[in-house]
Amino acid sequence: MGLIFGIYPGRTAAKLVGSAEDPMQIKKALSQLQSGQPLFLVRGYLHYIGEQNFENEVPENMMQYVSEHIKLDLTLCYRSQTGNIEDWEMFIDKIIRQYGTALSKIQITEEPNNPDASTGGDRSSPKIINAIVQGVMFAKATILELGLSISVGFNGVVSFSPADTFWASLSTKSNQNFINALDYIGLDFFPDVFKPLPTKPDGSILTIEEATFAVINHFRNVNLLQANIPISIPLHITENGWPTGPNRSEEKQAEILEKTLFTIVHLREQMNISHYEYFALRDADSSSDDLGFGLLRDDYSKKPAFENYCSLISTYGN
Repeated sequence: MGLIFGIYPGRTAAKLVGSAEDPMQIKKALSQLQSGQPLFLVRGYLHYIGEQNFENEVPENMMQYVSEHIKLDLTLCYRSQTGNIEDWEMFIDKIIRQYGTALSKIQITEEPNNPDASTGGDRSSPKIINAIVQGVMFAKATILELGLSISVGFNGVVSFSPADTFWASLSTKSNQNFINALDYIGLDFFPDVFKPLPTKPDGSILTIEEATFAVINHFRNVNLLQANIPISIPLHITENGWPTGPNRSEEKQAEILEKTLFTIVHLREQMNISHYEYFALRDADSSSDDLGFGLLRDDYSKKPAFENYCSLISTYGN
């Protein structure tokens, strides 16, 4: 079986700058990426802030991108300051009923082991462990009640620190009902982006293939085992990318995408990987010195990596 692919189709989620989104151009690009695939995913985000409210729907009006073969991977970021889990469950229920059959996946919390909200982490929100465990179980119960076919999961980032207590803390709240409700576990990772590739003992630099293997292997066989999450739960790569910018060429972006995906494809059986979603479709502002994660420039012209991703999807998709 091949991978199921997807992409976040908006501008940079954390900083909505640059020219406005052009839905027609986005739909055109999504159609090219999906071509021939029975399912392609559009990744979107809602930031729950409590009292049944949310902010920052990205991409804007995401339902417009749903079609017969394009469905939503909707992430419910948990940014409550009160820790009212009952209200959180009511919000989850409302969203599942609202989006219904447009959903292929729903992700409960975003990077809940990352304490930095500015980079997308939910860990600083109160009762984050309860939000994951009870949220996943509640979402699954709602989906079963409605007779829908929607996968439920949560994600995280890799942690190499022995002092990190998140995964062990999760294991104390987890139970068999939680594991039974968990359809997948997601991983966000960006090697050679926010930190340079590490140096090996012999002084050489890890290759992107070696770094990809190291992150996935540690996440699967160390972090998730600490939380008692078995390898039978599929792993989804929920965010991955390598941006262009100063000293980061478009040709290198295309090369990194190929090497990363080749590594993931070769690991898919060993690590039980079933999904891969790229971040992101389009730069926020290609003329600035900011990192441009997009496969398209801000005017929707294609970088070389866009055609590479189309080809890789065609080769390795379901």
